[in-house]
Parts: sequence; structure tokens; C-alpha cells
Amino acid sequence: MTESTAQGAGIAPENACPIAPVVDIVFSRWTTPVLWTLNEYGRQRFVELERRIATITPKVLTQRLRQLERDGLVVRTYHAEVPPRVEYEISELGRSLAPLFATLADWSPNLDRVEQARRAYDARTGGR
Repeated sequence: MTESTAQGAGIAPENACPIAPVVDIVFSRWTTPVLWTLNEYGRQRFVELERRIATITPKVLTQRLRQLERDGLVVRTYHAEVPPRVEYEISELGRSLAPLFATLADWSPNLDRVEQARRAYDARTGGR
């Protein structure tokens, strides 16, 4: 059933594709690198995350961490020291995504085949 058919039939997109809400949460821009980094390297300070995910801006990292904390996927711990220290770690709920990340990592060698398919398609269609 296509999206337009689903909408025409009055079926909410999440019912037409029950994994759509999961994809929206887990695979929104920057979520996967943040969760993967916290899962892979453990508790991190903001600066450590920023260094490990070199292409993310501080503003976007702050926004993403807040959203992940709100979603229950990341735990923020504030240490009232001088200077104050804040650490982020993946929550148990976030850790439950580890098998998904492992499966995606196992699939990643197929990216070469995707690139080959793209080149073949572009050659056939003139890149359109």
C-alpha cells in the first residue's frame, strides 16, 4: 500500500508502517552517531562527544542531546563541582538499540553494492 493509498484509506502512516515512529526517533539526523558513540565509548563529557563526532556543531549536539534525554535514550548527569561537570551516557532504553546498530554494521559492507547500483543507474539515466 502506498502512502497516498494509506492516507486515502484513512490509515495513519504509523499503522501503515509500524516501524516508522522508530525510524523517526532513532534515525533522525545526528541521533545515530550520538547513540553509537555513547554505546561504543561509554560515558562522555560534551567536549569528548564533540571531538568524536567531529562534523557536528555544538548547537546541534546540544539540541540532539536534549532530545535524546527527553526520549529516555540518554542520561545526563550534572556534577556540582568547580568547575561544574556534565556527563552523558546511553540509558538502558538506548542500550537496547545495540543489536540494531550491530545489524546495521553487519550490513554496511553492502554499501559498495549500493554505490555500484547508483553508478549503473546514473549511467543509464544520465544522472537524472
